[in-house]
Amino acid sequence: MKAILKSPVLAPLAAWLLVALVTAITTPHFLDAGNLSNLALQVSIVAVVAIGSTVVIIGGGIDLSPGSAIALLTMVFAIMVKFAGIPLPVAIVLVILAGAGLGAINGFLTAYLRIPSFITTVAALSAFRGVAFMFNNGSPVFSVDPNLETIFYGTLFGLPLPLYYLVALYTVAWFAMRYTRLGRSIYAIGGNAAAAMLSGLKVKRLQFLTFLIAGVAAALGAILMAARLNSGSPNYGVGLELSAIAAAVIGGASLVGGRGNIVNTAIGALTIVTVQNGLNLNAVPTSAQNVIIGAIIVIAVGIDMWRVELGGVIGALMPNRKNK
Repeated sequence: MKAILKSPVLAPLAAWLLVALVTAITTPHFLDAGNLSNLALQVSIVAVVAIGSTVVIIGGGIDLSPGSAIALLTMVFAIMVKFAGIPLPVAIVLVILAGAGLGAINGFLTAYLRIPSFITTVAALSAFRGVAFMFNNGSPVFSVDPNLETIFYGTLFGLPLPLYYLVALYTVAWFAMRYTRLGRSIYAIGGNAAAAMLSGLKVKRLQFLTFLIAGVAAALGAILMAARLNSGSPNYGVGLELSAIAAAVIGGASLVGGRGNIVNTAIGALTIVTVQNGLNLNAVPTSAQNVIIGAIIVIAVGIDMWRVELGGVIGALMPNRKNK
């Protein structure tokens, strides 16, 4: 029981179960098979993007550009496939490389030019979406390729394909962050960059790589979004960066760096999407939804920042037990 209570998975899992319970009570449609299937598909995009956001946060940075990057990449993807006639597999590879390039821009400005990641990625948030509007006169590209629907809506053994993508991606990310030198080094630079540098780690290169990974994650999210809607649009991905960051923080990632758990990020993404799904089912206006999601982000960040103080208060309220 002590091991279960100390498990880092317990808190985010309990948060999701509470949200799911409240949603199920407030609307009878939440537990419908169709809605649960739709929920699984909705969470796939947020969860994929959140992998990159978590890696950047663990490394001591922040990335506010994935939503705009997705808008740009869906446009690039749609134009390559529909107008340029590039085969779908080749276009997917090129979009992933383009996403890595966008991440490299953020990483270079942050790591090597020493511009704070908040400033860098806020600028990228604006710039990437601006570039997206330069394509196709700012108009969406519809009916890209009928085969795209198979990527997103196809099933295997009765389960949606995006679930398999998530399992594969999260397994790789979890293993890399937990058991490889790269993953341990990212934790080290996020925890104490100066100490990491003195121990021989190439801090700038590692910071650069975290944004590169985030760019690849955004590209994968862009492919899934384009496949889901069979289109590309400069208006896609609005607010997605906040959902991804919230997923990481709800999962226990610290915004000061050095702490985070990839598995918990998946639970955090599920929590955010469940909240959005419940609000939609209850016909809550979009304006109110934005306020609620914003409040959740503030609360999650507040709990992270006040973790020590809250622990002290809870410890003070607990009765002291001395071994006889």
